[in-house]
Amino acid sequence: MKLIAATLLLSLSSTTAFAQSDDQPDWERVPQARPSATIFSPLDLPAPNSIRNGAGAPGPDYWQQQVDYEIDVEIDVETRIVHATAEVTYTNNSPDPLDYLWLHLEQNVFRADSIGNAVADAASIGAKPEGDGYTIYGVKHKRKELPFHVYDTMGLLELPKPLAANGGKFSFEIEWSFVIPKNVFRRFGIRKYRKGTVIEIAQWIPQVAVYDDVNGWNTLPYLGSGEFYTNIGDFNVNITAPRDFVVVATGVLQNTNNVFTPSQAKALGKAKKSEETVMIISKEEVGMNDSRPKGDGPLTWRFEAESVRTFAWACSDAFILDAASVDGILVQTAYPEEGGKVWAKATQMACKAIAGYNRRLIPYPYPVATNVLGPEGGMEYPMIVFCNGSRERSVYGVTTHEIGHNWFPMMINTDERRHAWMDEGFNTFINGYSTEDWFGPQRKNENDPADFAFMMQMAGSVPIVTAPDKLPAMALGLLEYSKTGVGLTLLRETIVGPERFDFAFKQYMNRWKFKSPQPSDFFRTIEDAAGMDLAWFWRGWFMEAGLLDQAISGVGKKNDRIRFENLGELVMPLHYRITYTDGSAEDFKKPVEIWYQSNQIIVNLTSNKEIAEVEIDHHRLFPEMNRDDNTWNVAEKNAEKAAVTETGTE
Repeated sequence: MKLIAATLLLSLSSTTAFAQSDDQPDWERVPQARPSATIFSPLDLPAPNSIRNGAGAPGPDYWQQQVDYEIDVEIDVETRIVHATAEVTYTNNSPDPLDYLWLHLEQNVFRADSIGNAVADAASIGAKPEGDGYTIYGVKHKRKELPFHVYDTMGLLELPKPLAANGGKFSFEIEWSFVIPKNVFRRFGIRKYRKGTVIEIAQWIPQVAVYDDVNGWNTLPYLGSGEFYTNIGDFNVNITAPRDFVVVATGVLQNTNNVFTPSQAKALGKAKKSEETVMIISKEEVGMNDSRPKGDGPLTWRFEAESVRTFAWACSDAFILDAASVDGILVQTAYPEEGGKVWAKATQMACKAIAGYNRRLIPYPYPVATNVLGPEGGMEYPMIVFCNGSRERSVYGVTTHEIGHNWFPMMINTDERRHAWMDEGFNTFINGYSTEDWFGPQRKNENDPADFAFMMQMAGSVPIVTAPDKLPAMALGLLEYSKTGVGLTLLRETIVGPERFDFAFKQYMNRWKFKSPQPSDFFRTIEDAAGMDLAWFWRGWFMEAGLLDQAISGVGKKNDRIRFENLGELVMPLHYRITYTDGSAEDFKKPVEIWYQSNQIIVNLTSNKEIAEVEIDHHRLFPEMNRDDNTWNVAEKNAEKAAVTETGTE
């Protein structure tokens, strides 16, 4: 790809040297031809096969592993210790027998000697190592200890015999504990509020890593920037917490009557059928003895979750809890009273966001959606999100973003460690349309391409497809979130068109829901379902880091021809407006294919009207880097000629 980009840049720059003055354009010169390998060349994608076909869909031999978890976990709030045991059942659907399993041990990133802390220290992000990560008490199969080796944030589990391919199953038990860090910098943590403590727990399970058809075992160390890529499976989790704590989690609560008072359980049942927000635990009830079920000792909350890629939870003795229903989904918010009037609206915010996504995308895939106000600023897990903020626009913004992640990547299970743009960028794209669901029609989409042109220059030569762990924080947000969101908005609104794009985008989601697509699967699906060759767009926007600079380099003396040039590395359709001296104007659109042969085109005009002005991208639809050369104005040209005549010099 570097060779193609360099060759293209040479081609583009070589032709610009021939530009003439606007009074005497060299109309007769032969346009410089592009080299054989250009931005329009076919992408070098993996060869289609029976697992992932040429249309971008799962083939007849597509497979993925299944991992199911039965977990018992208890939290000691005073010591911040989380202690758990799990029975893990691994189903090997691959065509390969497996001699061992790899497990993610993400809590080990908090160790002083972890790779993640070394990277954080080198990047000066202020992260502080805390504690010893996991304490693993043992890994057993049928009560027999299995060899287990810890390497930073990965663990190697040796199997007693090879696990059979095509459906072989293996179960093991694992016991572990860890201390919740005081400092919140990696997606979860603990924080004191006026009436109690909010604790958010995530990335806490020693989860089996993904073994897939693309990379085999996915054993990238957990560094913090890249999030996670795990198997889809079923979770049954029993969470034991102090009696005065309320627990919310991934999944459906199975023992409502045991962990809520009768009046609270009744209110929760009402909320499941109500579009209006129903108060389950009010601000006045928080901290009162009769707000929790009678009895002594801790309570155990039982949750079941089907087809999820991980499990997260939160607990607090300061939670206000309210809920409502949208499209048959129980939507609830747990927040301390510091959330105030804004967080009292959060359940309705989530309802609006989900309803909007259900209309535009495919239906929300789970029966529950929970939002939690706590220490984490914004992070997503299946059926539960951790958010923050105090103003209505920021709270809705983070809520709609994190809830949107239940589509990407919770349902469309992408590899966030390598391809963060396939979840963060897609989610940023859909968020741009969600704002109006709560605030009404907006002046412009948040992912406006014209506004983003300046930001593209800040990204330098780094492409979107760069792995997130290799990017500094600013570039991560700029590329994986913003540039991807802007690019898909541009593709939908201007290049492909909403109707055509939406059909293709839904095809992608339906093909890959609860499966794991690769970038090539996305590119191929959109092209296949939209019926367009978009290699130039994928290469220019995602795989390379070129800029867009279209220019007007001449208008014929007889107003019969206009010469346009593409001076940047990026190509886009050419939109321009001609305004005539009689005040009338016409808009013209040329497809991107005009740049196939050269970076210069000459447009012959049929109108007899005299041109007053020509302007590229009058409607500001494209990320044009330099708008100074986008306009030709006859009055300005005449003034320039007069100045030259008066001084006698050029």
